[in-house]
Amino acid sequence: MLSEKLIREILQVALEGGGDFAEVFYEDSVRNILTLENSNIENVKTGYDLGVGVRVLSGDKVSYAYTDDITKESLLRTAKVAGAASQGSAKLAVNDLTRKGITLIHPIEKKPMEVSKGQKAELVREANKGALNYDNLIKQVMVTYADKTQKVLIANSEGLLVEDERVHTRMMVTAVASDGEQIQTGSEGPGLHLGFELFDRYKAKELGKEAARQAVTMLKANPAPSAKMPVVINNGFGGVLFHEACGHGLEADAIQKNSSIFAGKVGKQVASKVVTAIDDGTVKNAWGSYGVDDEGESAQRTVLIKDGILQDYMYDYKTARKEDRISTGNGRRDSYRSIPIPRMTNTFIDKGQSNPEDIISAVDDGLYAKKLSGGQVEPATGDFVFTVAEGYLIKNGKIADPIRGATLIGKGIDVLNKISMVGNNLELAPGMCGKDGQSVPAAVGQPTVLVDQITVGGTERKGD
Repeated sequence: MLSEKLIREILQVALEGGGDFAEVFYEDSVRNILTLENSNIENVKTGYDLGVGVRVLSGDKVSYAYTDDITKESLLRTAKVAGAASQGSAKLAVNDLTRKGITLIHPIEKKPMEVSKGQKAELVREANKGALNYDNLIKQVMVTYADKTQKVLIANSEGLLVEDERVHTRMMVTAVASDGEQIQTGSEGPGLHLGFELFDRYKAKELGKEAARQAVTMLKANPAPSAKMPVVINNGFGGVLFHEACGHGLEADAIQKNSSIFAGKVGKQVASKVVTAIDDGTVKNAWGSYGVDDEGESAQRTVLIKDGILQDYMYDYKTARKEDRISTGNGRRDSYRSIPIPRMTNTFIDKGQSNPEDIISAVDDGLYAKKLSGGQVEPATGDFVFTVAEGYLIKNGKIADPIRGATLIGKGIDVLNKISMVGNNLELAPGMCGKDGQSVPAAVGQPTVLVDQITVGGTERKGD
């Protein structure tokens, strides 16, 4: 890490151009990846990332420079470049640095760096066996194990100095099933802000079996109908619909650019009264959690929507100071090469009062979207198209035949207003969230929810 004396020098040089705020972001990361395909370990990689970014603000203007050469000369030169680009008129001194303590709320029991590659490879092979042995219809399996340990130091001209360590561990299994005519895939990919003890919670063999089960089930499924109908969306990764279709529109930069359908709607009803939505970077060991964000602000729980009423947006330092308020701890960046921007952490629809079984039984004729996968979203409007990776018809209040090829089509804010039941089985799921060319760990989530009507795209018109 950098000495406090050097940090002060960097910040002071950065302010010489007339900026009114300067920040240093130091990162030291190690990443390990193992991949298996066709029952063979194909890649074993270890990557290192070490560097420093310097950001200077002058009013609304931002200048940024970074370097992977952390010698004093290089760091001061980087600070000078960032400061010169700011072209402000302020002549400020750096406040005395005060080290900020962090309460450990994301304990790590087994640091991935202390686990041998052989142990990691054995887990990958176990997942592969679990999938291949599930059914003869499984023709191919791909498994990826990944862990990352990121140490950061953030300091700024207002006197902040803080350090944080984030550890992420994940396994992703994809199984391919084929009957000679059709091909279907299934996937399972748990991940947490946790060490190797992740696999005390999730057994690799069972992950392989689950991916294979999805693939075989969809291979035997009927073509999806096409119609407007009630849709029950399962808990966990089903929350990706809210994340993509609504979450990005609740980030403060979109609001301030007036490029969000949620702009100017704080205090107004934007969802059904049974919907409460939250962004919470403090959830213990959750994939999107941390001690402090990439600007040094403590992670926090932000209620975005409560009982259908819009409460707040997600802010970083820059967007918060534009409105003379405090950041919500959502300033995040891909690495030291990137500027921080408002980003989600663990964003989810909160648990409700209904039992999942009662939600299913409330539907006479509809769709059960057990698992969603990728989709497309227009951020400004919330218009979306999402693929149902695993779906079933609901008939007379019971889950019936599996269907494949279904898509959900709609507008995020419309779906929020059509949610009539919210389950009590909240669950989070990991993902990598992309925005402005940056990718960060972010968890999505929700309980089981009933949307009274969504357009379902399929290959057969309902009733044919």
